[in-house]
Amino acid sequence: MSNTNRSGRGKNRRNSAASQGQGNASASRQPSQSSRPSPRQQGKEVRPQGASLSAVRPKGRARESAPIEGLPVSKNEETVIDIIGMNHDGEGVGRANGYTLFVQGALPGETVRVRVMKTKKQYGYAKLLEIVKASPDRVSAPCPIYDQCGGCQIQHMSYAGQLAWKRQLVVDNLQRIGKLNVMVEDAETLASKAQDDTSVGEAERLEHDANQTTGPATSEVQMIGSNRIRLRLEGVMNEEDTEQGIRVLPTMGMDEPWRYRNKAQVPIGAAEGGLVGGFYAKGSHRIIDMESCLIQHEHNDEVVAKVKEIGSHFGISAYNEETGRGLLRHVVVKKAFRTGEMMLVLVTNGRDIPYKDEWIGSIREAIPHVASICQNVNKKQTNVIFGDETRVLWGRDVIYDYIGDVQFAISARSFYQVNPVQTEVLYGKTVEYAELSGKETVIDAYCGIGTISLFLAQHADQVYGVEIVPEAIEDARSNALLNEMRNVKFEVGASEDVIPRWKEQGIEADVIVVDPPRKGCDPRLLDTILEMKPERVVYVSCNPSTLARDLRVLEDGGYRTVEVTPVDMFPHTVHVESVAMLVKNHTQV
Repeated sequence: MSNTNRSGRGKNRRNSAASQGQGNASASRQPSQSSRPSPRQQGKEVRPQGASLSAVRPKGRARESAPIEGLPVSKNEETVIDIIGMNHDGEGVGRANGYTLFVQGALPGETVRVRVMKTKKQYGYAKLLEIVKASPDRVSAPCPIYDQCGGCQIQHMSYAGQLAWKRQLVVDNLQRIGKLNVMVEDAETLASKAQDDTSVGEAERLEHDANQTTGPATSEVQMIGSNRIRLRLEGVMNEEDTEQGIRVLPTMGMDEPWRYRNKAQVPIGAAEGGLVGGFYAKGSHRIIDMESCLIQHEHNDEVVAKVKEIGSHFGISAYNEETGRGLLRHVVVKKAFRTGEMMLVLVTNGRDIPYKDEWIGSIREAIPHVASICQNVNKKQTNVIFGDETRVLWGRDVIYDYIGDVQFAISARSFYQVNPVQTEVLYGKTVEYAELSGKETVIDAYCGIGTISLFLAQHADQVYGVEIVPEAIEDARSNALLNEMRNVKFEVGASEDVIPRWKEQGIEADVIVVDPPRKGCDPRLLDTILEMKPERVVYVSCNPSTLARDLRVLEDGGYRTVEVTPVDMFPHTVHVESVAMLVKNHTQV
């Protein structure tokens, strides 16, 4: 495999979600009534070596706009409001005399005292000062630097509450953006009534996506749909049932929603004691030193800590963004959950590493389960982590891991899902919705490095994968050979160009699977699907709003959305994946 970029479909959005080292500070989520860790527990803030205060403060002062006349609240005013929902950013939504306020850290069902910080014509933002009445879903965030980091947004919400809210987030988008009919169950009826009160108007939705506001989270919603899953699998449900609306099943969560990430990307800075690493504080170049991240695998934390310790011992300098000097920029660690293998990537501002052999020897001695040590050279003054050159310092150029029964080779820059446990759940649901008997031809659009394609190939007669990134297709072909799968073919190009060419060659798809980036499917691809007329379409989504938009197009073109299953790939964050099953109109399921 080459050492060029393996970003797959450009889906770094999944790697960035809840990414260690990428978080930003956020407003306090636990106000006065909650106990907070001591400053020592919260980690230390370190300004990059040689950076002046002007380098970390905004240049100039923003001009304050004139206050808007006639609003029921004014800036800096304190008021008590009820929180009636939560938007897609995890902000509580409340109203002060009919005026919508977004409140970071507030949960649905709470009564809170807030200070108005910013006002616009239709809505404003307020700071949480006190929780007058707490939600049953409120918990104390276990992370000591939760308020500073911002990598997780909803640790202060119970996990059952998170799962219910994420399901409701999907429902809201299907209804409001897609104008789709969603099947309503008993427990949802109460939630939908509360939900109606949270709408902040179409104009506000266009400005702030407030259409994604949801009603109070309730763990009862998680139980909805279990009987319908059984009925569908038994073939009992008929078209009359499905015409009642789309079934949105409970969010598929994790038994243990901590320590799930297999990849850490940590920026490195300097302090008096040596190297520090963690994440950037909001709006600055300061690095918050961090010893542990509760959503990272423990071994990732251990490797980062050892690299900082060994690098400090050998006097390795940290890169300074302002001056462009210093050597070590980032430490990237990858952990294969199934095999236990680990890869360490040192991202440096130049090829020469002082005491390279001694440093590598110390790392190998301290971390015996590391199977690969690589160096990526990035001399550019940019916030992009990787440069163009990657070389192996010790060990192999890849580590190996499995998702289900499929083996994958993971290089320094290849895209690989960061939550392998839930990835297997996500792909399993994709295969279930494809309903393959072994005779079908399947097209996987946005196939990336072939992860879904190879899953499908175990159950289909032939799978065709298409991806616009050449390096991703190179990895996909290598992974197919690794698994000795000969019924899958990959081609470089845009799906909307390649698939019609396949059709001209006589390739007819029974099932088309799409797994687009956050912006959703290219409109031309949707047109291509409608022209191709497969029996089924399976849509894997990381963005409920673009999912709803695209489902509307497909429904208008002759398809019916039967079922949607949310999957929690990133616990304690606002991100949610979904898998949707569509069939041609008048098809019985």
